This record gives sequence, C-alpha cells and structure tokens, in this order.
Amino acid sequence: MKKFLMAATCLTALAAAPAAVAQDKQVNLKISFWVPAQHPLVPATKKWAEDIEKESGGTIKATLFPSEQLGKAFDHYDMARDGIADVTYVNPGYQPGRFAIVSLGQVPFIFGDGHKGTQAFDAWYRKYAAKEMKDTHYCFGFIHDPGAIHSRTKKVMVPGDINGMKIRPAQ
Repeated sequence: MKKFLMAATCLTALAAAPAAVAQDKQVNLKISFWVPAQHPLVPATKKWAEDIEKESGGTIKATLFPSEQLGKAFDHYDMARDGIADVTYVNPGYQPGRFAIVSLGQVPFIFGDGHKGTQAFDAWYRKYAAKEMKDTHYCFGFIHDPGAIHSRTKKVMVPGDINGMKIRPAQ
C-alpha cells in the first residue's frame, strides 16, 4: 500500500501582503481549512493567529473557517490565488498532475518518520515553491508518519483492522 502522505502548504494570497505590511488599518485574514474544527491543525493555527495578533499590536486579526465553509478541499489552492481566503490549507494530492514537483514527496518509503520527514521535505521544497505555486506564497509543507491510516470511526493498529473499510491512498 502506498505510504499515506499529506504535503500541505499554507498559502497566503498576494492581495493580503500589502495590507499586512502597511499596518495602518485593521487587517482581518480569512484562514480556510477543509478539515473539521476538531482536527489538530485548526487549534494549532488558531494559536498561530493569536500570536500574530499579539505581535502586530492587534492590527492583524484572523477568522478561521474549518470544515470546507469557504470551499471544497480540492479548491483551496485556487481560493488563495483568487482571494477567497488569505491563508489556506492545501493537499496537492487532491489534484494529481497539477503540482508535479511537490508530489515527489508522496513517493513511498522516502521518509522514516513525520517529524524528520517534515523538516527535510519543507527545506527541499522551498527551492521550488515559488515556481510551482507562483500565484501564492508558500508558508510550509509537512508529511505524516509513513503508513499512517486515518479514520474517525475505527482505530487501525494491525492489517486485519482494515477489513471492511474503504481506504484511499494519498493520490
């Protein structure tokens, strides 16, 4: 089975950058996720947004939109590009062939663990992000531990646990 890998990029629309730099007026960033509110990325991003607000003296605030409130998972890159959201959580694996360079991170058996793999993947991809995702600003990319199976209804610990389940690979 292909290693489940999610390369996610945090993308900031170009339109938001000039307003954030000026800081002479209130800026409210729209941050969109396709994952549900209880997913670990949402509270982590909320904390990040709170830190930005504090460091900006309250001039930069953020509103989080989880659970595809602003658009489907497939659309999140285009939502950042088109200004529907200022920051989005993107899974390039949902659009096979569109992001050929970043998809190399989904080759099985490249990374032994998510933490070290994330560091290596992000450092490597930064050289290519401006070219491949030129309509947006790349913030970071990450991967899961290899072989992880995510399920909201059943804990998968041994191969037999997947009996009767529908499973999809990253691509």
